[in-house]
Amino acid sequence: MATILPGETTYNPMAPRVISFSSRGPNVLDLDILKPDLTAPGVDILAAWSPVASPSVSESDPARTGYNVISGTSMSCPHVSGAAAYIKSAHPRWSPAAIKSALMTTANVMDPRKNGDAEFAYGSGHINPIRAVNPGLVFDASEQDYVNFLCSQGYNTTTLRLLTGDSSTCPNGGTAFWGARNLNYPSFALAVVDGQPIQGVFHRTVTNVGAVNSTYYATIYETSDFTVKVSPSVLSFSSYGETKSFWVTISGEAISQQAIMSGAIVWNDGTHSVRAPIAIYTVLSLQTPLEVDF
Repeated sequence: MATILPGETTYNPMAPRVISFSSRGPNVLDLDILKPDLTAPGVDILAAWSPVASPSVSESDPARTGYNVISGTSMSCPHVSGAAAYIKSAHPRWSPAAIKSALMTTANVMDPRKNGDAEFAYGSGHINPIRAVNPGLVFDASEQDYVNFLCSQGYNTTTLRLLTGDSSTCPNGGTAFWGARNLNYPSFALAVVDGQPIQGVFHRTVTNVGAVNSTYYATIYETSDFTVKVSPSVLSFSSYGETKSFWVTISGEAISQQAIMSGAIVWNDGTHSVRAPIAIYTVLSLQTPLEVDF
């Protein structure tokens, strides 16, 4: 005979918070792509454990167990992988980019007062798998979109095909448009050279995966340091899978050694809230991405 007791939850006013040993942004390979994408539970997780190794990972420890309490990206990753599989089961035709977008745009917004590095710590926020199944809109991207992006980063036919393993080529007529600012990513990052004004233009396309007939209105969250303009600011859809494009212009006065400035664009149709975060920060030079001012 056994007695099953109700679960107990302890409230921690500092949660959710990204642990100190978790990697932080910015993205040193391309300053205009925000990293990380989002965050998920990864501290003190009860997880399966190989019986080959001791739970203390000490060779002198004879103990063996099927479970252990573990922390790290290795614990956060399976949470996100399971959430992605959950979304895929509901939407088997969605691309990896669409699933990623759904997870990012529906994530719970985190408090920068508890996470000093703001978007460089948590990206779009804390994963919410239930809401991600019905995101309303997704920022989709095909393999060709990423091929074009790589071409804009300086890849040539030879180096490109080392990655794709096929006969991919760069688009004719130049690759300037296919840079990071126009990669159809569900977030916005803008690196500003120290002492220069804030100025950036981004192009995005969203796909309707919600109601057949729906209209989304853009709400902009900005600070006194910068201004965000979305054009058009209203998107109307009449069918499932329909796409609409918009431009985002971010501008402001010159900034110097400015810590990360946060904002967001939220598309709302009365049912769905599709949130894309904005992170603006200063760098010493666009040619030296490792030199970043926080």
